[in-house]
Amino acid sequence: MKRNHPGLIAIAIAIALFLFLFLIGPILSVIYTAFTDGQGGFTLSHFLAFAEISLMRESFANSLFVAGTTVACATVIAIPLAYLTMRFQFRGAVLIQTLGVLPLVMPAFVGAAAMQLIFGRSGAVNLILMDNFGISIPVMEGLSGIIFVETLHYFPFILLNLSASLATIDSSMEEAGQNLGASGWRLFRKVIFPLALPGYIAGASLVFIKVFDDLGTPLVLNVTNMLAPQAYLRVTSIGIEDPIGYVICVILVIFSIAAMAGSWWFVKRRDYALVSRGGAQAPKRKLTNWQTALAYGWIIGILMLVLSPHLGILLMSLFKVWSFSVLPEQFTLVHYATIFTDAKQMIWNTILYCGLAAFVDIIIGGAIAYIVIRTTIPGRQILDHLVTVALAMPGLVLGIGYLRAFRGIELPFGAGAFTASWLIFVVAYSVRRLPYALRSCMAALTQVHPALEEAAENIGAGRWRTIRKIVIPLMMGGLLAGFVTSFITAAAEISETILLTSRESLAPMSYGIYLYFQSIAGRGPGAALSVVAISIVALGTYMTHRLAAAATPHQNVGNRT
Repeated sequence: MKRNHPGLIAIAIAIALFLFLFLIGPILSVIYTAFTDGQGGFTLSHFLAFAEISLMRESFANSLFVAGTTVACATVIAIPLAYLTMRFQFRGAVLIQTLGVLPLVMPAFVGAAAMQLIFGRSGAVNLILMDNFGISIPVMEGLSGIIFVETLHYFPFILLNLSASLATIDSSMEEAGQNLGASGWRLFRKVIFPLALPGYIAGASLVFIKVFDDLGTPLVLNVTNMLAPQAYLRVTSIGIEDPIGYVICVILVIFSIAAMAGSWWFVKRRDYALVSRGGAQAPKRKLTNWQTALAYGWIIGILMLVLSPHLGILLMSLFKVWSFSVLPEQFTLVHYATIFTDAKQMIWNTILYCGLAAFVDIIIGGAIAYIVIRTTIPGRQILDHLVTVALAMPGLVLGIGYLRAFRGIELPFGAGAFTASWLIFVVAYSVRRLPYALRSCMAALTQVHPALEEAAENIGAGRWRTIRKIVIPLMMGGLLAGFVTSFITAAAEISETILLTSRESLAPMSYGIYLYFQSIAGRGPGAALSVVAISIVALGTYMTHRLAAAATPHQNVGNRT
């Protein structure tokens, strides 16, 4: 039974105000600045000025090219991996799926630094090729380097979504295709892939958005002729009043929203639902000997590429010198001693900012989930839609929006400017990571049967006591999973962090890693700090899976009631 408690209505209004103030407001300030002149009148002159600058046109074309090419390359890697592990029998399929998502544990810009030492002009691979064959592969040069790094980092988005879609295809659909004479490539092209297309489109759109908006990787690789780096450079070098930077932000927002909306439209225009319900998953087929050899060859080659950044960062952190040599030299732990001496404040800042942001996310996410699912408050779905906006917003845009919207805002009690305080990190991280926590909370709440709440209320428990004693304990697994997910994704954030860091004493680890990698001498400490960050993210990812698994039995009790 759904009822609208006055307190819940007040909470819904407060959450809406929070989202308008810290999400919609900064975005609108960016859009307003891009479309107005010095007197506040509407104008398109800034966009015309953008189009007249050759560097801007080149940056726009480069961003589209890099994003589109990365999606294509990620597709080439992800589709065979998903199809092989989901449709054929061979040892190590689970391990392959696990290692396949390992790139997401490491921030893309961290992997870029390691890939330079392995695949760069003077990297280990090219040194071996030059010594033995007299050739080199310029894979890390310019835009190709970004495409290479981003492909290896983001292809798991397609792999995960496509694997999930393949797992839900009814075996009868494939059997029908085989009965009509389809097999091999024809069966995949005509039957299997079209049915799994929603998963592929969802993954591909995420890859496009992530690459198109990425700031850290181009900066680490010293590539500035792309939109995100140009927006950052315009705002930081020319100033917060430069209109071209805001024009770039608007373009980033338009393409991000278009990618999400386009994927939704593409899937919705056709019906992918299966007629049969409860159908068994298609049985896994056996590979012939030569097919097995080809499959393992492909998979081992991909996994070697996927794991190379992690290995490179670890080696860089443990050795003093790695320059113009295949392997690093002079084992040392001094880099770790350096970061625990010089960067311990950054580590603490990361734990503080991300922990508080994650706590805010599960509070707001849990409240929104309850309001949307358990009440009939008019307009409650708007809260869900507002949170979804954050998923499509580039961190760069929100960062610039915060600097614009909250400039001159002073904190009470003489705490200084809001944009120069640690609170801005907590707010920015919580707003951008709120969609992850919300999805976890909504998934957990849907598995808590309303009859349990009704039973508590029937024996005299009020609404708030029921929520505190029944709902929250049964949702605890989802709440904790949402907390950890928000924490680990915020810890890897770089776009907002670079813009919002006003002084080094406030910087989190991601900013410290970026600073260290700006110089050759700082590579070792930067790698060591990266290992610490990766360890935190990996531990958080492991905890998320354990917490979700531990919560499942309790949630099932609600479903059986």
